[in-house]
Amino acid sequence: MATDVAIALSTNPVPVPAGEDPLLESKFAVPEAPPFLVTRSRLWGTLTAAEHDPITVVVGSAGAGKTQLVASWLRIRTSSAPAAWITLEEGDGAAAVFWAYVVEALRRAGVNLPTATQHAFPGAATHRSFLSWLAGEIAAAPEPVMLVLDGTSCLDDQHPWAADLDFVLRHAGERLRIILIGRSDPPLPLHRYRLAGRLTEIRGRDLAFTPAETAELLDLHGISLPDGALSALLRRTEGWAAGLRLLAMALSGRPDADREVEQLTGDDAGIAEYFLGEVLRNQPADVRSFLLETSILDVVTPALAEAVTGRGDSRRVLAALRRKNAFVVPTDDHATAYRYHPLFADLLRTQLALDAPERRPRLHGRAASWFAARGDLTRAVEHAFAAGDPTAAASLAIHGYAIGQLVLHGQRCRPGELLSAVPEAAPTPESALVQAALAVAENDSERAIHLLDRARSLVVEGGAPCPDPVALTGIVLEIVLAAAHQQSARVVRSAHVADVLLDRAPPEFRARCAEIRAVLLTARGAAESRLGLVDVAVETLRQAITVAGSAGCAGPRKSALEQLALVEAHRGRLRQAAALAGEAASAASGASGASGASGASGASGASGASGAEAAELTLAWVAAERYEVEPAWHHLRAAAAHPSADPAVTSGIALIKARLLRARGEFREARAILEACADERHTPLWMARELAIARARLAIAAGDPAEAEALVRSLTPSETDDVTVVHAAARLAAGDAEQARLLARAVAGGSAPAPVQVDAWLLLATIAADEQDADRARRALRHALRAAAPESQRRPFNEIAPVLRRLLREDPELRERFRLPGTDEPSRPAPTPATAEEPVLVEPLSKREMDVLLQMAAMLPTEEIAATLYVSINTVKTHVRSILRKLAVSRRSEAVRRARALGLI
Repeated sequence: MATDVAIALSTNPVPVPAGEDPLLESKFAVPEAPPFLVTRSRLWGTLTAAEHDPITVVVGSAGAGKTQLVASWLRIRTSSAPAAWITLEEGDGAAAVFWAYVVEALRRAGVNLPTATQHAFPGAATHRSFLSWLAGEIAAAPEPVMLVLDGTSCLDDQHPWAADLDFVLRHAGERLRIILIGRSDPPLPLHRYRLAGRLTEIRGRDLAFTPAETAELLDLHGISLPDGALSALLRRTEGWAAGLRLLAMALSGRPDADREVEQLTGDDAGIAEYFLGEVLRNQPADVRSFLLETSILDVVTPALAEAVTGRGDSRRVLAALRRKNAFVVPTDDHATAYRYHPLFADLLRTQLALDAPERRPRLHGRAASWFAARGDLTRAVEHAFAAGDPTAAASLAIHGYAIGQLVLHGQRCRPGELLSAVPEAAPTPESALVQAALAVAENDSERAIHLLDRARSLVVEGGAPCPDPVALTGIVLEIVLAAAHQQSARVVRSAHVADVLLDRAPPEFRARCAEIRAVLLTARGAAESRLGLVDVAVETLRQAITVAGSAGCAGPRKSALEQLALVEAHRGRLRQAAALAGEAASAASGASGASGASGASGASGASGASGAEAAELTLAWVAAERYEVEPAWHHLRAAAAHPSADPAVTSGIALIKARLLRARGEFREARAILEACADERHTPLWMARELAIARARLAIAAGDPAEAEALVRSLTPSETDDVTVVHAAARLAAGDAEQARLLARAVAGGSAPAPVQVDAWLLLATIAADEQDADRARRALRHALRAAAPESQRRPFNEIAPVLRRLLREDPELRERFRLPGTDEPSRPAPTPATAEEPVLVEPLSKREMDVLLQMAAMLPTEEIAATLYVSINTVKTHVRSILRKLAVSRRSEAVRRARALGLI
């Protein structure tokens, strides 16, 4: 083959002067192909494409396959240009030796140079005259020549071989191409060639075996692995050629090779021997010590390495190891952070355990302290446990302000999983507090209270002042437990103390304090809501949503959203309530997966349910107020599908169900439901007022104004606008219209919330209608509709007397106002005149049938018609069938159109 002839052009011994070392013939030989040679077409193509570049560097760690890659490419190379190979070793960097081999290799490749070239450059061979002469001879060659220098990292940088080679390369008239193979970059000005686009680089990532190449190598060893095991093997070796070869040898002939893959480590005999011989023993003693001590780290930074080893030169050592490709790899996310090859790290840790087992706890302890000071709780706890000190791990967690994370995630986060192994009987308050936090996360209140008491006792026994982190942790646990037991006043009191301690936290822990604030704000907002401090609760819950969102606390954020949604529904802010509930419902699954602790979420003020029951209740509330009956029932059923531990949810379900039952005319059932939850102890005060007011309204509708007045008188405070309106309605039902008017006017003309104003104006409209003052009734209805429009509130209008309903239908302006807020319906077309073909009405409609017809014209469903006319649904259906028969139609829409054509409506 032409290439083979060019490579070994001259095989005659080279004459050498007396006293000089002979040129070794083996250094000019291209390494032979091993029997397990893998086809590496992708890299061969790179080398072929690079033949016209003056420099190609192939750089990688020991055993990366650098030499075999270039050697195998030379064997399959199709170019006729001659090539020469030199294998370099330590000591070959001296000028006389280096250039003797280079000149002899070039002579063998066909460059016209004398044979005994050592005579041309004794001692001072690198003089510019020699280099100029050599460059000129190469430039005069009839064709370019390829020179491969394998092992350039063995040459001492103190010799100027690289600068001299660069000089020759630049002045050889593009007749010289060089390939440099080594573990580190040669000291040539590669940046200049790189900028000029004249440099090809093949580095460690390129040399790493692909899955296809790995499968081929295994096949050459008679091994076939399934895809999963092959992927695992690649993960362990990161495509390192020597590692794959050694592991393939270890697996060869094993029937259970696929199961053995996961058990392979860097301390396997073959791999350990390779690392020891090729990497570790070649390092100075201080560098070996550095590698062993930092092997306990997954990621090594200069600062962390200095903290662990106590050395001040960590940056320099790491950079030097990286340059030498000593299995030290930069991480993807930081230029000065490094990691060791997984198999190399295995070996280093094994060597550390063998050579200096007493150093490991101290090294891990230093790493734990370093991570803790920077707020990395997970790694701090991992190293503390690796040091064999679970008590220290608990102390790092508490003094690292990790209580929020532990309460929210428990054992479902890595620190909580590790800290669960802290002995419950450990004699430190931090250990007891950690276990108490994990108990809270698991909703084990009894155990948490016991552990919290033990922590207090240990603090007292210690005699020293309680550190802020310990005190804060205890208060946070008290608040969460108090919230779980509906002790609202205690939650609010303790939250103020917690705020003071949080404000004193060191700046480096502020991010983690955000988790604690999210828990505290959610618990305090829920407690304020239960105490009836609605406006204060709204502000607290809004803040909780913001803080929890920025801190990534899905559980508290969902809880705060649900609580705020319910309160906003109570305040009549239906649009805001629906938006908050929708957000909470969409976050429900995320909160469950992220927090992993429904108990902690409930204790922090959430609904305590597994999904979005509170959100569904709010959506049912909004739909009921807008008189969207079917959606309201749908959301209510979803809210009641799973039992909730939150009294606000259970009471709210009863409230909305009662409202929907009243809409169907089932007053007795509605009253029974409300009475059943009247004595619920932990219902929020605002919800208890809603229930009492709803009972009072039902009592009025049932003709029992005295009971209604008794109910509203029992409320504290009783002089609020919502109570005043109900009181006015009770007075009207008792026949005291004047007193009712005075009370209703006081509310209607004030600054009461929109829903209360709607009720007040409707009551004034009722009084005016009773007094047959239609104009005044219409004016009051306009005010009511105006107040209801922003939130599309319709329910109160469907509970008014028929006379007011008739006014709403007959007045075009009122009709449009009533239609648009609730349903956003377009204006209906004008009635169509009757045609001659249409039959006339033979049998007149009764008064009750006319009432039903008018409700049908308003496009109300059967349930709403029944509620409006205070009749059963079956009665309405009977009237509808009679109307269809008398008007000779088969559908409701046709009946309305025929009635309009006949002038009935």
